[in-house]
Amino acid sequence: MTPSSAEVVLLDTLPTADGRCFGVATLNAAAALNALSLAMVQRLAPALQRWASDPQVVGVILQGSGEKAFCAGGDLRGLYQTLRDCGSATNTHAEDFFAQEYALDYAIHTYPKPLLCWGQGIVMGGGIGLMAGASHRVVTTSSKLAMPEISIGLYPDVGGSWILRRMAGRVGLFLALTGVHLNAADALFCGLADFHVGTHTRDELQTTIAASHWTDDAAQNRSQLSRLLARMADNANHSLPVSQVRTHWDSIQALMAGDDLLDIAARLRELRSGDAWLDQAASSFNHGSPTSAALSFALWQRVRHMSLAEVFRLEYSVSLGCCAHPDLAEGIRALLIDKDRRPLWTPAMLEEVTPEWIEAHFQPRFIGPHPLEALC
Repeated sequence: MTPSSAEVVLLDTLPTADGRCFGVATLNAAAALNALSLAMVQRLAPALQRWASDPQVVGVILQGSGEKAFCAGGDLRGLYQTLRDCGSATNTHAEDFFAQEYALDYAIHTYPKPLLCWGQGIVMGGGIGLMAGASHRVVTTSSKLAMPEISIGLYPDVGGSWILRRMAGRVGLFLALTGVHLNAADALFCGLADFHVGTHTRDELQTTIAASHWTDDAAQNRSQLSRLLARMADNANHSLPVSQVRTHWDSIQALMAGDDLLDIAARLRELRSGDAWLDQAASSFNHGSPTSAALSFALWQRVRHMSLAEVFRLEYSVSLGCCAHPDLAEGIRALLIDKDRRPLWTPAMLEEVTPEWIEAHFQPRFIGPHPLEALC
């Protein structure tokens, strides 16, 4: 049974010792690993807006139902059907979904009150979009993060172009081109998370928040929440895994060096490191969409001096461009629909991807004011 629109995100409040409260939003599609749908976005966005303006609400907790995932990404199955139906024609579902999803992500980045995201289990794609802008991003030992869009014919959207460009060195480019999985230590090292706590401490955390006294000052509340989480993190750091990104830092910088994507591709194709994590990253690139790789690289070059709002507006055009070109539908088909994991990419080789092909993905596909014009 498909959950009703009111059930896809559960909304509650957590009373605190001083008579105030935290808003609690729970993505409620555990069987689908809490994949983010348009109905979820339309339920969550106004709730965050209400809590932002309610003086009794001093903060927000954003979490996923179940233990397996916070959010495994966007609702690709729902998008796939519209891609099949629309082809290169106007896709109103995609237009609405990307506009509203990106506006929600931006609202989280600019939220005026403490917003804690509980990033347990799988956090990928659209889940990164929800988590990245939170003021307090929590991971546990079970956390597994990635921007794996190269495997489905997309690119790291949801502000990913901005987020990855601001990571140290060329780690962000490596993550975009390989979709490699990150553990909790990697998330901390890359700046995708702020605190690592025990896997089974969610109830303890909420109990502690409820027992604490809060104020009307958002900055003071952010500091208090940070101190609370830091105390919990002290007890959990013994279980923190080794950061693969930190371990392979020098190799990553060498692989991603230069301003020619074909040079980077040649190094990834030739890589035989003997390390399972690094070799899997190279394999994902080699089997991924050449168009996605070229788009990710083009965005890496373009967004360096852009604001977050400007990046979201640019990504909106590129995402609709992906919907109007063949690789996104083909990637979803191969991964989730037929599950043969044998996508037929167009073009099939990176060397066949022309500048004109990539530029066509950047062309606006809307009439009138930009749907994200209000972001500033």
